[in-house]
Amino acid sequence: MNLMFQHNRASALARLADARAELSSLAAGEDRSGGFPSKGLDALRRLGVFEAFAGLIEPDADALMEALRLVGRADLSLGRIFEGHVNAVRLIAQYGDDAQKHRLAEDLTAKRLFGVWATEPPPGVRVVREGEALVLAGAKSFATGCLGLERAIITVQADGEKRLLIVPITPARADVTGWKTRGMRATGSGVYDFTGVVVTPEMWLGESGDYEREPGFTGGAWRFTAVQLGAVERLVMLLRAHLRQGGGGSDPVQRRAFALAVAAARTAGLWVRQAATMTEQGRPEAVALTLMTRGVVEQAGLKVMEIAARAIGTRSFFDDQEVDRITRDLGLYLRQAQPDLAVDRAAAAWLDADCWGEDPWW
Repeated sequence: MNLMFQHNRASALARLADARAELSSLAAGEDRSGGFPSKGLDALRRLGVFEAFAGLIEPDADALMEALRLVGRADLSLGRIFEGHVNAVRLIAQYGDDAQKHRLAEDLTAKRLFGVWATEPPPGVRVVREGEALVLAGAKSFATGCLGLERAIITVQADGEKRLLIVPITPARADVTGWKTRGMRATGSGVYDFTGVVVTPEMWLGESGDYEREPGFTGGAWRFTAVQLGAVERLVMLLRAHLRQGGGGSDPVQRRAFALAVAAARTAGLWVRQAATMTEQGRPEAVALTLMTRGVVEQAGLKVMEIAARAIGTRSFFDDQEVDRITRDLGLYLRQAQPDLAVDRAAAAWLDADCWGEDPWW
């Protein structure tokens, strides 16, 4: 990797770490108003985070993990949007043709925001023929950022195959009236109707099967676990501040609870880092490891949320408290994409193959 890019990323990470208070303050306001985290995204652009970690030059796993967890520490809604943008850019960089990569570079220069949408109500988004034209029919649900994205990579059914399309997004097709949640309020999410959108040749991305190609498809989930990890770590930091300021640090019961929270967060961090490394190396073992990592991060999040709530007490449920916002957001984010099934698949894989052989993954 060019040393200039290494320096740019190190500088961006330093600026991002220093801006946590600013991003957290913006998150509080956007959480109250709902909608879309436009101000937070503008801040990330100003800090150079998009340029350093969401461009056509691939970052190393450690640097990208740090960026994702730092954004997650400040604002999970912002982290969800940022991670989706990174995912989309990487899909185009991996599977796009030269013309699509050129258009991507132009879009990134114009600061256009991307996302990836796969979840859909039956019968899903299909490519159908109307006369001589190909058009889309159907909608995507849980379309993260549909109020603010300008491009989305979506999965579609075409001639019995699952394919990817790069589609321009307009807020007029978004319906966010049903997004009435306690957490992740500021993601601008909802249902997006693609019915009638004309499919042009340059919209097709890659070939059939590319989207679910392993280890990148399952292993790539390490990125959203890194965002979640950042929030878990922030709860531990807030718990520490509460115990130090309120005198709880002199109570052995409270100290033990704090120790358990630290251990849970640190353990989850080790798993996320290993999943990131193995996935970015393209190792097939990354699939089972990342599936289990999702379970480890989930359990860490649930444990730390409970410890923080018990230690801080009633105040942790007040609307103006950062602990409350993080807990609401994290509680929803941890429910992503069947976490129990992910752990079950990991366990089945480890029963079939000994991960503790002569060259163990840890």
